[in-house]
Amino acid sequence: MRATFVLGRIAGVRVGVHWSVLLIFGIIALGLSQGHLPETYPGRAWAVYWAAGLCTAVVFFASLLAHELAHAVVARRNGVEVDDIVLWLLGGAARLKSEASSPGAELRIAGVGPLVSLLLGGLFTLGAWLLGLVSAPGIVVEMVAWLAGINVLLAVFNAVPAAPLDGGRLLRAFLWWRTGDRLRATAGATAAGRVFGWLLVVLGLVAFMRTGAFGGLWLALIGWFLITAATVEGRQADLRGVLAGVPVRDVMTPEPLTVPAETTVAAFLTDARYRYRHSAFPVTDDGGPVGLVTLDNARKVSQAEVHAVAVRDVMVPLSRTTVAEPDSPLADLLPRMEPGAEHRVLVMDHGRLVGIVSLSDVSRTVTWLMNTGRRSGP
Repeated sequence: MRATFVLGRIAGVRVGVHWSVLLIFGIIALGLSQGHLPETYPGRAWAVYWAAGLCTAVVFFASLLAHELAHAVVARRNGVEVDDIVLWLLGGAARLKSEASSPGAELRIAGVGPLVSLLLGGLFTLGAWLLGLVSAPGIVVEMVAWLAGINVLLAVFNAVPAAPLDGGRLLRAFLWWRTGDRLRATAGATAAGRVFGWLLVVLGLVAFMRTGAFGGLWLALIGWFLITAATVEGRQADLRGVLAGVPVRDVMTPEPLTVPAETTVAAFLTDARYRYRHSAFPVTDDGGPVGLVTLDNARKVSQAEVHAVAVRDVMVPLSRTTVAEPDSPLADLLPRMEPGAEHRVLVMDHGRLVGIVSLSDVSRTVTWLMNTGRRSGP
């Protein structure tokens, strides 16, 4: 999932927010300010309830960010680079550029998230107790107590041994250690994820039909998300098995046609070299790649401005473009690829552009490997 907007970098990791965060942020703020807090401490001004609800929602998302940052920091210490962290509707996700190198590394990367949430839950519990001792306002104590409970709940829920939850990663680490087969371990964790997801869907629908409470539908939605995510993860594991041993250079289009950054949009759109062959092209400046431009983005420029706007103004900058090395495993690149021309992968060798990869390139390779029976082991 791509971020709608980027907040910046923390500990060297790019942090973004998806638009769906606004929905859950609103649900939390509304539920606290118009439900839980007025029921617990009635008689306050509406502005007090709203301020408390909004502040609590902000701190909750800061807690989610701390959870994901912990994954990112430990991943980097175990030799796994991190693409970014994206906060979205159902929490957050740290996107890793490759798989963990061993069951132990997988255990450390997955386990630190729930541990951080549990630690935050303990700190908020201690804070609520201390605030009660000094006779702090009841609403403030309730805010901190709510944060304590939600962080403990987050830790417990994420520890459930079902992919794509952190507990699913822990289960995969255990199965990987026992069997020595990462793909079989992934299959076991994703199967557990689908079973757990269907359990939540059934429980949520039953709860909604019996009580009419919105919480039942929310539980079913979470379950459906887990089923979908676990299924996607399982398919990716199958593809990684097919692509095991295949380097990126075997799939890329070598020496791709490039566009100088200062080229006007008008010249780019009318040049026959760019009009028929592909839908995205690397952009270069002084011989080096600086981004990726798509025909769709260029065509969005109004006719009145196409002669004044340069390609660099409509390109996807290199910082937001997926980059790979020619000898890196294609299987490790797969989780970082997304549909769409703007998500082409630039292949670079010591800073020099040597190729470009799209999902269609990968699909053709997978089809060829499966048709010829060349299915490699892990």
